[in-house]
Amino acid sequence: MAAQVRKVGLQLYTVRELFQRDPVATLEKVARIGYREVEFGGGNYEAMDHALLRRTMDKLHLSAPSLHVPYETLLTKFAEAVKMAKALGADTIVVPWLPEELRTDTGFGAVVENMNRFAKQARDAGLGLAYHNHDFEFTTRFDGKSLYDRLVSGTDPALVKLELDLFWAVHAGEDPGKLVDRLAARLYAFHVKDMRADKSMTAVGTGTIDFAALFKRPGAASVRHFYVENDEAPAPYLPDITTSFRNLSALRF
Repeated sequence: MAAQVRKVGLQLYTVRELFQRDPVATLEKVARIGYREVEFGGGNYEAMDHALLRRTMDKLHLSAPSLHVPYETLLTKFAEAVKMAKALGADTIVVPWLPEELRTDTGFGAVVENMNRFAKQARDAGLGLAYHNHDFEFTTRFDGKSLYDRLVSGTDPALVKLELDLFWAVHAGEDPGKLVDRLAARLYAFHVKDMRADKSMTAVGTGTIDFAALFKRPGAASVRHFYVENDEAPAPYLPDITTSFRNLSALRF
């Protein structure tokens, strides 16, 4: 019997302009489309009333398993990040991005060390930690080894999980199927983001990435969350995330 994504999620960065203006109304619209999970990221959510957001999600039967927290915040305000995650009902903090100065040989060495430290701190607080990729981790190399390979080999596989952005992996020239199987048990979530032939972003199911083939690979068995994302979704945003929701919900693998 074919499998399907039971709870389709949305990375709220996709609708960041709407969310920043009216977070409650945006969550209501997201839930009305049919999404059951959201992942916080962008839209100035860090400065919002987290208790209000949680009450809104509870009323709408939405959950937020994870949230994106900047690396710099984890360095300087880790306790605040934990408090925010728990207020929103999340179980995992995700490092979403690294500034240019940390993409050097020395800079990334510190990142690997700190990811291990963050993961231990998160575990002690009852939370998980994951890393979300873009393309630079695969394309930036020192002594023939990519930053992503350094991250995977240098972090504790039991503690540092991976949120694999499939679009950016493909954009970097990686074979996504082989990557999924290699990462396997370390995979926490997928960012389900589709790609046109010209390598631009598009709604799920309207591009060239064969998500069904990836989701049925043995390495994908541990993936707990499937978050739709489109950094470049065209205004008014809701039609784009509706298309993605419908296509991902209908997918069988």
